[in-house]
Amino acid sequence: MASSEHTVTGSPKQSNVNLPNALTTLRIIAVPFLGWAVLRGGGEDTTWMWWALAIFVAAMITDKLDGDIARARGIVTDFGKIADPIADKALMITALVTLNIIGSLPLWITVVIVVRELGITFWRMVKLRQGQVVPASKGGKIKTTLQAIAVGLYLAPLPAWMDIPSLIVMLAAVIVTVSTGIQYLVDAKRLKEK
Repeated sequence: MASSEHTVTGSPKQSNVNLPNALTTLRIIAVPFLGWAVLRGGGEDTTWMWWALAIFVAAMITDKLDGDIARARGIVTDFGKIADPIADKALMITALVTLNIIGSLPLWITVVIVVRELGITFWRMVKLRQGQVVPASKGGKIKTTLQAIAVGLYLAPLPAWMDIPSLIVMLAAVIVTVSTGIQYLVDAKRLKEK
């Protein structure tokens, strides 16, 4: 039986103290500050809304950086596997819910994206407990990028003429979010039938 210091393969277990995990932790810490800034701004105080956008953009940059660094250095930790997706979902859901609370975003958009994100995450966790790893879908990066751009547009205190372009990007994000969610389930069904 492998000791607690080694993985099943016998290679040394990665320490949880590393740069990617530090960036993930920063992203988690940023979540309440993002929510607070959006609620303080209320969609009308431009200073607070710019702060909210800055926090959101900085957090999204840490998401990209921690993934790139982890892949480049071959750093895979138990903490990272759990904390990274939690940080991502917490950031996006906080942004969507607070935008909904201040009346900037329609409720149905928030509900559709949050239900899909939590539903697929929960489903992937169940599959993982059953010993099946469900890899990220091909459309996952497109979904994340569209969601980030759409939320960024809604956070930014832009002139009224940007309302329609912002809504179009958000609707595109919703369509891709739903379609990638369905694709996960279709792919899983196909694998099960093989």
